[in-house]
Amino acid sequence: MADRLTENLIATVRQMAQPMRGEPADYDSILEQVGDAQVVLIGEASHGTHEFYQTRAEITRRLITEKGFQAVAVEADWPDAYRVNCYVRGATNITNVNEALSGFKRFPQWMWRNTVVVEFLKWLRQHNTGLPQNATKTGFYGLDLYSLFSSIQAVIQYLDKVDPEAAKKARERYACFEHYGEDPQRYGYTVSFNVEESCQREVLNQLVELQKKAAQYKSGDGRMAQDEYFYAQQNARLAKNAEEYYRSMFEGRVSSWNLRDCHMADTLNALVAHLTGQNQGQPAKVVVWAHNSHLGNAKATEMGTAGELNVGQVVRERYDGEMVSIGFTTYSGTVSAAYDWDEPVERRRVRPGLADSYEKLFHETGLPAFILNLRDNETLKAHLGKPRLERAIGVIYRPETERFSHYFYARLPEQFDTVIHIDETRALEPLERTPQWENAEAPETFPSSL
Repeated sequence: MADRLTENLIATVRQMAQPMRGEPADYDSILEQVGDAQVVLIGEASHGTHEFYQTRAEITRRLITEKGFQAVAVEADWPDAYRVNCYVRGATNITNVNEALSGFKRFPQWMWRNTVVVEFLKWLRQHNTGLPQNATKTGFYGLDLYSLFSSIQAVIQYLDKVDPEAAKKARERYACFEHYGEDPQRYGYTVSFNVEESCQREVLNQLVELQKKAAQYKSGDGRMAQDEYFYAQQNARLAKNAEEYYRSMFEGRVSSWNLRDCHMADTLNALVAHLTGQNQGQPAKVVVWAHNSHLGNAKATEMGTAGELNVGQVVRERYDGEMVSIGFTTYSGTVSAAYDWDEPVERRRVRPGLADSYEKLFHETGLPAFILNLRDNETLKAHLGKPRLERAIGVIYRPETERFSHYFYARLPEQFDTVIHIDETRALEPLERTPQWENAEAPETFPSSL
């Protein structure tokens, strides 16, 4: 009976799936679903799969050129991404894309320092350059909050330029962090166990003071002054939230995860508001790039059951009817990932999807790549509504503990509006190809396969 039900489910998915043929027209149905939506969330089932990054970039190009999206907001630190933003908008003397990406120095560099991102950023700069003089250019922004110390430095540099006396006060406030050697986790550990007092009051006071002088700081050279103030304000807000995040890391996963995703959702909201203001009230459209675990609705997963929320859930609530979420899955192949935090990137073999997983179900259709519209298909909602395993590979991949480390239960039709399945995928190519990446691990049948 179970086999018959599974066979019927496989047949239903195969019938409802839109095969992908490697053509621009593959994404026509996605653009139709997007319609006039203001926010489009495009995920990834790993931080190191070429096809996820490539497909996401191709969809984004069409959203920019055909739907008027004017910002790409990514799972990256605000200061590092803003350097890229200035490059793609021609607002800096940096003309080399590799130099524009040079801010991405900390692990995992390959998330943004890779060949797919390089090609997309070159295209985006060229696209912006070709626009009429007064047209709105599409920017590139970071949503994450790990950049405590670089954001502090950015606030001080901004104030040095516009208000030297305020810069002096900012240095005095931020000096609270000086003896932690730019190690935010050391700071979090120390204050969490009451070894030292926190810098919570100092980062909050600095943000408040910056906001009090908003009118003064934004009264300069038109749009440029507004952009520079917005960049500085976001860095000050990031410093406040990062300080809280690093303290929360030692209080439990749920607390720190929720802080991080709320920060990303709030940063997205602030970006939309800022760009809408520059559009004279015309709603700004933003596409978001992040992992599936951040962009799928947490309420439809084990995360929600455990008390975690995410960007996808918050955005769905804030932009009800004005957002679309797209997730990815793959069955097997290779992936760029590390075995542990801060270790070199490797090209690792991805094990075939587990039984009772969406990955295995989609593999059984026999289709190499396809798109499933889950939002507008009641048949698929009914057939795929039962919780199934779903795989998530971040920057670390440990196949020997795969079920525990990389799978969770989810209800896919409630998690995403559309899912793209690519059955066999290959590792994302980093700009810095380590020996571990060059010498990809052998197949699991080694050495008997020789």
